[in-house]
Amino acid sequence: MSTQFTEDNDQRRARRDHLDKLREMVGNVYPNKFERSHTTGTEDTITAVKERYGALEPPKGEDGRPAPENLERANAELNKVEVHVSGRIATPPRVMGKAAFVHLSDGQERLQIYVRRADVKGIHNDDLSPVEEGWELFNLLDHGDFIGVAGFLFVTKTGELSVHVRELQFLAKALLPMPDKMHGINDPEIRQRQRYADLIAGSLKVKTEDDADKDELSPREVFQRRSRLITELRRFLDDHGYIEVETPMLTPLATGAAAKPFVTHHNALDITLYARIAPELYLKRLLVGGFEKVYELNRNFRNEGIGYRWNPEFTMLEFYCAYMDVNGMMDFCEELIRSSTYAVMGHTHARFGEHEIDFSQNFERLTMKDAIAKYWPDGSSPGSIDLREMKRGRFNRTWLDNPDQVRYLAAFIKAWPSVESYSFLPGIVVGNIAGMQDRAVNVADEFPNRAEQVTEAFTKSNEHAAESEESRTARYIADVFEFIAESRLIQPTFITDFPKPISPLSKASPANPSIAERFELYIAGMEIANGFSELNDPQEQRERFEEQMKQRERGDEEAMVLDEDYIRALSYGMPPAAGIGIGVDRLVMLLTNKRSIRDVILFPHMRPERKRDEQAEDVTSEQE
Repeated sequence: MSTQFTEDNDQRRARRDHLDKLREMVGNVYPNKFERSHTTGTEDTITAVKERYGALEPPKGEDGRPAPENLERANAELNKVEVHVSGRIATPPRVMGKAAFVHLSDGQERLQIYVRRADVKGIHNDDLSPVEEGWELFNLLDHGDFIGVAGFLFVTKTGELSVHVRELQFLAKALLPMPDKMHGINDPEIRQRQRYADLIAGSLKVKTEDDADKDELSPREVFQRRSRLITELRRFLDDHGYIEVETPMLTPLATGAAAKPFVTHHNALDITLYARIAPELYLKRLLVGGFEKVYELNRNFRNEGIGYRWNPEFTMLEFYCAYMDVNGMMDFCEELIRSSTYAVMGHTHARFGEHEIDFSQNFERLTMKDAIAKYWPDGSSPGSIDLREMKRGRFNRTWLDNPDQVRYLAAFIKAWPSVESYSFLPGIVVGNIAGMQDRAVNVADEFPNRAEQVTEAFTKSNEHAAESEESRTARYIADVFEFIAESRLIQPTFITDFPKPISPLSKASPANPSIAERFELYIAGMEIANGFSELNDPQEQRERFEEQMKQRERGDEEAMVLDEDYIRALSYGMPPAAGIGIGVDRLVMLLTNKRSIRDVILFPHMRPERKRDEQAEDVTSEQE
């Protein structure tokens, strides 16, 4: 069955016909190699030639052409340069009688070639002998084909660096038509599913003045920037004495973070294995073993939802430093991100959607409760109301210290679909907390269109009665923070003082045992990093794991499991340490102005492609 991308049509049949004729003319139509010249000091890619010799293009006058004397001077130098270059035909040939111009692309830059019937010879691919019918060979080429050419450099009358072709070798046929050179590929599903076509479209697209104003990166530029960022992250850590290590991707326990794992089976050992959620516990085993600074930059896997910020397979940079605490790690994280951003961008500002992210300023630091209080709706946004001054009481941060009040907030948040629905909040921020279920009914009466959701939310909040009050309140605080504050954290902001029950691997604060020495870094409303002072007391770690196991028994599939070997490792002694995980994909999103994580992952996971006939069956069924 043919799919919509490979179905037979006139263009494809014409390209196959050209391929058959080329085979008769040059023999092997898919040769093994093409040797490029080295006039630039390295291999003469099109990009290298443009960088080396583009500077010799003479300046253009008011008529858009160089002065004749400048043109003659430039060509006197360029005509001495013989090059062998190769690439994809980036534009349909412009044939003018017995000569033609066409552009070649190496995926990054373009170089014009000039082919004249009287001068060009073809190359037979079997023995590299000359083929006299070079012009006929040229006329069998299609937009998108790969060719190699040999000739000398010159500048045209319009001032463009070009190659005057003497030899032309066919290298590979494009059997499918190229994407639209003006608009590229607009369908995001095709771009993400067929990244090769997306990259081709980006290299062939003709940029207009409107494109220049948008300052939008091409697909290739996005992934080149990603590569530079990863290189800079590694360089920074290497320069600061960290050692890169590798830990298992398949693990006998789903440990290291709170998430649902992918499960597989090892046939030879006859055991269940899990695609790793995080390398944390293995990296900390290395601290036990004597490494003081370690990092790993690799894939993690979480069998959870897919969205514009989530992909089941993602890249994480995770590193640990002995004798450091959470405050030192925040300082180091800030320095790392600022330095890497500058190295990649050449400055410390990044445009992300409608926001200008400033990495040069000190990152703000807020406790989780302070962030809720800071971003509590104050009536300034259209359609909202002032919740600080209202008839039932004035909001203040201390309400977040009252477990019942926090439960009210969390329950009502779950009853409302979006952060814009702030009008429900006056019904729950009350000074007198008496009769929770009665209060739910009263509030539901005030908002009849939400009565069912409110009642259901309070009912669900009773399902965790067996859970400790401290643990329940911790989860509720996190829910309230996510709803009220998270999306408003635009500039780089460290959120600190996480409740200990939701931080099972981090140390408690000496000043407040109910608080974990943990932080998360938020930028543009996204969590970018998560770090903490590492828990190194084996007895307390066992107790934290046991509490997590109880949560699993109550139905929480993401709660951690008990790792006996990790407890044994801690029992040998681990120095005080701090660690962090940084989401590389989201950081790339920020530095490339891409709103979907799929646009910064070369091959994101997607549902299987559907066949055209299956789609037609769905349409027919709907019509019936």
